[in-house]
Order: sequence, then structure tokens, then C-alpha cells
Amino acid sequence: MSSRHHIDDFMRDRIIGKIEEGRKITDVASRRHGGGGVRSTTPAEDRYIVLSAKRNRRTTAQQVANQFLAASGKQISRKTVARRGNTE
Repeated sequence: MSSRHHIDDFMRDRIIGKIEEGRKITDVASRRHGGGGVRSTTPAEDRYIVLSAKRNRRTTAQQVANQFLAASGKQISRKTVARRGNTE
């Protein structure tokens, strides 16, 4: 079952007002961008993670995370390593 996000009365009135102003419904109803979580690594660090993983294909994500900690002093999870590896 899909989740629904109900809007409060204030937001509904704003939407109706914008439509009455003459704005297109698609503009009013367009999805808001952003709102994701804070990234734990920079793009340069992402490249380093991918490069480290490619150097030795047999290393696990946890081992790459440990190497990253030793190199940068920044703790990242094995899930972060796995996600960065899929960005190619």
C-alpha cells in the first residue's frame, strides 16, 4: 500500500490560492527537491573509496571502511562504502 502525505488546511489554502492566481496545476503540484540526509563524505572522498575498492576487488566493504579511517581519520560505515561503489 502506498503512503499518503496529507496536507494541513493552511497548505491546502495556499495551493488553491496559487491555482486561482493562474499558475499551472503541474507547477503547483511539482515535487520538492532535496530533503535528503547529510552526506558523510565529499565527492573527493567518494572517488578515493571507489579507487580503494577497485585496487583490490577481494576487499570487503568493511575493510575499505577501515582503510579509509586509517587514511583520513574519518569513520564511515560499510553501508556508505557499498553505496559509493554503486555510483559508477
